[in-house]
Amino acid sequence: MIRQKLVQLVTAALDKAHATGLLSSEAFPPVVIGIPAVETHGDFSCNIAMQLAKPERKAPRQVAEIILASLDDQEHLVAGTEIAGPGFINFFIAPTAWQSCLPAMAAAGAAYGRTDRYAGTKMQVEFVSANPTGPLHIGHGRGAAIGDVLCRLFAATGMEVVREFYYNDAGAQISNLALSVQSRCLGIEPDDPRWPADGYQGEYIKEVAVAYLAGETVTADDRQVTAAADPDDLEAIRRFAVAWLRREQDEDLKAFDVRFDNYFLESSLYSDGKVDAAVATLIGSGHTYEQDGALWLRTTDFGDDKDRVMRKTDGSYTYFVPDVAYHLDKWRRGFSRVVNEQGADHHSTITRVRAGLQALNAGIPTGWPEYVLHQMVTVLRGGQEVKISKRAGSYVTLRDLIDEVGRDAVRFFFVMRKPDSQLVFDIDLAKQQSLDNPVYYIQYAHARICSIFLNAAEKGILPPTAPDVAQLARLETAEEMKLIKLLDALPDTVEEAARDFEPHRLVYYLTDLAGRFHSYYNKTKVVTDDRTTSEARLYLLSVTRQVLRNALGLLGVSAPDEM
Repeated sequence: MIRQKLVQLVTAALDKAHATGLLSSEAFPPVVIGIPAVETHGDFSCNIAMQLAKPERKAPRQVAEIILASLDDQEHLVAGTEIAGPGFINFFIAPTAWQSCLPAMAAAGAAYGRTDRYAGTKMQVEFVSANPTGPLHIGHGRGAAIGDVLCRLFAATGMEVVREFYYNDAGAQISNLALSVQSRCLGIEPDDPRWPADGYQGEYIKEVAVAYLAGETVTADDRQVTAAADPDDLEAIRRFAVAWLRREQDEDLKAFDVRFDNYFLESSLYSDGKVDAAVATLIGSGHTYEQDGALWLRTTDFGDDKDRVMRKTDGSYTYFVPDVAYHLDKWRRGFSRVVNEQGADHHSTITRVRAGLQALNAGIPTGWPEYVLHQMVTVLRGGQEVKISKRAGSYVTLRDLIDEVGRDAVRFFFVMRKPDSQLVFDIDLAKQQSLDNPVYYIQYAHARICSIFLNAAEKGILPPTAPDVAQLARLETAEEMKLIKLLDALPDTVEEAARDFEPHRLVYYLTDLAGRFHSYYNKTKVVTDDRTTSEARLYLLSVTRQVLRNALGLLGVSAPDEM
């Protein structure tokens, strides 16, 4: 909040300097307020003087002097300024300004940290989008956590967010699924020579087969399928197996506290004629050609390293063609911004999908949709990599991890590194109830504050509901100032994490805040013989507790009152 006030203060100074003839520019670039790398250089820093030096035909330091002379700080926000280096303006904020932030944070309550920065933006986020061929694995889990937190961040900055899951329920993998279940129905085991060459071998395939032969009814998100119980009806097996695994994935996601607004089926692109229509449009655009019995898209016209086959010699479409049709559908649904959160193995599809969309001549902007790609996850137990699940066979499932270490730890660990960084998930660390465990460290800060309040209440001391200036002035130690400054940074952190698609920034913020609190508590006696000071410090901690809870909520992680 202080940073935004400072932006307004500097912007007003620029306007005043222009009005008085000290600056000649008709328009100024947006004022950007940063934080100096060195704490002694001030609370905030601005480089606007260096940006204006050339158009003003003045030295940067001269421009900085003009700006500072034009400041009208009626709120007494700034305690001091300095011009540093080639023309940076460093600001030192008055302690009273920091202290006066606390009541506004407290009044905002659960809404503190939320802004309307991107209000009016309609954002569609596609994430997880797992093939319905097996339980969700840890890669899907990381994508689910990153996608879900991004959606929470987007909503917290005022966007209208639509969450979508794209089901690849068509193609060779689904055919292999049906053949695998049918083999199990017929009593054929994976080590049998009759087992399908690319069949799925996990124990869950047997579970699907048993349910199918029992004539069970499965209710998925948009349909209900009753098993035909006929092992020779491959199409009935396919429908039932897809519904069964969709239901299982839905249950995994609910256990992970991840929800979706819409489920989109790949098969609908074919049944509704959208793939054929997109191909016809591409042919009509003049960006395709026939060669060697196949239909090609000239993607090199749009930055790809080589042209791509659209329709193979056998008449089937390559996998990126339905992706183009799907994204055209997204565009026509009115999403001005679309983010796809996917695994790093989708990197090669970005250029060709965007090329296909440009070739449609549908007015879709270059660089649409946007992508967030996450790297793989390695799971360790006892220092050794865990590679397989008893149930899935070939991989570790998301449910395995949730059952073993709990939802909070899984969600936190999956977003605590930048998405494009590989992640090592240490099960032993995630289960530790110690300050070495990063999620425990943060949750313990919240629980510790709750304990402080209980102890204070027993002594009849409560935080004031509306502290006056004199009471807030008791919050004057260096540790208290550092804590308040960090509390003030939550809205900026949320906006920056949303803007840059970097949910891990919220983890870093929480880690810093918990560390700042623990340090403050270890150095400061909260409840003292001085009642006014005690109440002021409890007020500070009440805001700290709220901020911890708000930021944890954006991660989808709980804030326990006791641990």
